[in-house]
Amino acid sequence: MINPHGADELKPLYVEDDAVRTQLEEEAGSLPAIVVSSAAAASAVMLGSGYFTPLDGFMELADAKSVASDMQTGNGLLWPTPVVNVVPADQVPAGVAAGSRIALRDPNVDGNPVIAVQEVTSIEALSDADRDQIIARVFGTEDENHPGVAAFKSAGDTLIAGPIQVLNFSYFPGDFPETFRTAVELRAEIAERGWNTVVAFQTRNPMHRAHEELCRMAQKEVNADGILIHMLLGKLKAGDIPADVRDASIRKMVELYFPENTVMIAGYGFDMLYAGPREAVLHAIFRQNSGCTHLIVGRDHAGVGDYYGAFDAQEIFDDITEDQLQIAIYRGDHTAWSKKLNKVVMFRDAPDHQPEDFLFLSGTKVREMLAAGEDLPPEFARPEVAEILGEYYKKEAAGG
Repeated sequence: MINPHGADELKPLYVEDDAVRTQLEEEAGSLPAIVVSSAAAASAVMLGSGYFTPLDGFMELADAKSVASDMQTGNGLLWPTPVVNVVPADQVPAGVAAGSRIALRDPNVDGNPVIAVQEVTSIEALSDADRDQIIARVFGTEDENHPGVAAFKSAGDTLIAGPIQVLNFSYFPGDFPETFRTAVELRAEIAERGWNTVVAFQTRNPMHRAHEELCRMAQKEVNADGILIHMLLGKLKAGDIPADVRDASIRKMVELYFPENTVMIAGYGFDMLYAGPREAVLHAIFRQNSGCTHLIVGRDHAGVGDYYGAFDAQEIFDDITEDQLQIAIYRGDHTAWSKKLNKVVMFRDAPDHQPEDFLFLSGTKVREMLAAGEDLPPEFARPEVAEILGEYYKKEAAGG
């Protein structure tokens, strides 16, 4: 199986030993505590799950700036986005300094239980200049209408660095028991299935016919043993479809339209960054850590609005070497139903087509049709998938 990123074996930071974890939970009750941001809690889940191998916790400012400017940590490890615990200065407990241990409390679970214990190696002020420089390089914009920029700016002005020990996986196992999986669990299942070549598909949206066929195209082209459909389960921007609805629609599609034992469905506990090219590289890293050999990177991968070019998230890999990243990238083109060929095709495979030869529906039009109870064209969406989405949109239109 493909090696984890930057390591010979996975480095999950979740404390597996029950006795040790119980001891840490008891210790946490007496430690200075901070309710962290949703982004930091999600990073703790990813660190605990092994997805962020080989990191051992939250980065210091120098590493965060190096990652932002050069896409690598100070020791030369390829990493595209800062993994940081940023809090407002007035939330740092009195007396906490380098050498302290603190309890990190989860903002996304009632009662704010401790999600991790952190050993503090440094506490540094995040100046406006440093913050703006990091944001500009990672997101390619400082526009606060960008949801990732807004989330980073609102987190705070003080960076608390240091390794962590993760005590739980937040709300994800409870809310998504059939779907949430760690990188450790995915590697074990891939090995159990005997798969050697595995292509991963990243999604924060329901999958329509074009997405379905893109998975098939990639599987065929790289001769993959199987496909991992890997969905984000964390926080999204307003208007995105909730994870439970996406999960149900994807499961129905796979059940009805893919051969048995060719697809794994799983989810991971992370908040969407909407960082376009940089997030595509992050997606590749944690899919390699999951045991996948290929990642599909399509048009406007991990993008939002018009902040990124259609294929920026593919071109960023042009300057990444095999020594830096072992997973291969399958580059997908815009994919849609061809009225001329009566099948889904990639634009690059249909040079004789004009725009009117493809079936297009905007996201707004799809939402309007579903909310009105109208059927989507079967060339665009599987009827069974459209039915699940339609029920959701009708409830939304009726006020939830």
